[in-house]
Amino acid sequence: MNKKLMAVAVAGALAAPGVAFAQASSVTISGIFKVGLESLSYGNAVATRLNKSQVRVVDNSSRILFNAVEGLGNGMDAIGQLDLRFAPHQATATAVNPIGSGNTFVGLRSKTWGQITMGRWDLHYGKSPDDTAAKAGALEASAVSLFDYIGAAPIAATSRTQNVVRYDMPNWNGFNATVAWSANPSNAAGGEADMTNPAPAGGNSRKGDAWNINPSYTNGPWQIGYSYWRAKPDAPVAATTDQRGDSLYGYYKFGGFKVGLAWNRSKLESSIGGGLVSERDAWSIPASYVWGPHNIVGHYTVARDVDNAAGSVADSGARMISLAYVYDLSKRTSVGLTYSQIRNDANANYNFFTTASLGSTDAVVAAGEDPRLLQATIRHAF
Repeated sequence: MNKKLMAVAVAGALAAPGVAFAQASSVTISGIFKVGLESLSYGNAVATRLNKSQVRVVDNSSRILFNAVEGLGNGMDAIGQLDLRFAPHQATATAVNPIGSGNTFVGLRSKTWGQITMGRWDLHYGKSPDDTAAKAGALEASAVSLFDYIGAAPIAATSRTQNVVRYDMPNWNGFNATVAWSANPSNAAGGEADMTNPAPAGGNSRKGDAWNINPSYTNGPWQIGYSYWRAKPDAPVAATTDQRGDSLYGYYKFGGFKVGLAWNRSKLESSIGGGLVSERDAWSIPASYVWGPHNIVGHYTVARDVDNAAGSVADSGARMISLAYVYDLSKRTSVGLTYSQIRNDANANYNFFTTASLGSTDAVVAAGEDPRLLQATIRHAF
């Protein structure tokens, strides 16, 4: 990603009397514009559906990143990032915190002991080594659609986790690990954890938190990794659930080919009483081939039937296939065409990742419907 670097002279402006700041600070501005024109349709459409097909312009997680770095000496830096997500095709923002709605944090970084930050981070979800959306492939068509959901229920919010303290160890001969903790991962209003934790009507008093442990090992053309996720909300009520997620993933590259394999088990339990609400296994096979400016990327992903307290729910699984052709116009700009389809069993309602959040009131999938997607996308990085 090409970045524009601006030197920021802060020593004189920020120095208090009698204090000298000898280290230089810099701010890097970068980002992505990524928008698609898509046709969205539904096989086995239910009678209540307003439109069996629609054409719309959609955002693919466009963003502007502001990265600040100050050298503190002895191999240590102070770091900060503001990740501004925006939708180029819409006039208004719908996020609760649009200014810092992406991965936004402040912390310290060292070459010897790693990096520690506090803020908002994408955690656990998206670990399948699927490159469908890496360039100008449609974000909606990524393996996250099945791999990180139980039906319509997202794991790790399939978005940024708030109130996070995160440690990233330095690379030790290919071995990396992330350990992250959230003081309150699921407060919809975005606030801090309630120290008094009053019990809501019909609920219990409890302090919630979340953990993510994610080690990985990369050696030349191959990688293997594991991600553990556990989350529970503050002051639960009957409708809230505790989450457990486990993902095992890896890939191998040879020539222009890359082939991956990933497995996920996700579980929801009642936050009051701990009974099983739902559990399912999923697996994914992503693959890609790159030659010159040409990229062919895709995946085949399967979500197995869901189990609940009463046993296995018949016909509650789904299968998904995605295929994209991407052409690189330059190192920063690419165009792509993506086709994807989800085949839901009679009691399954899996949907394309981000489809329901993109502005259409008719983009929620009913049980047994089969959504199909064709999207032409342009992506420009700066």
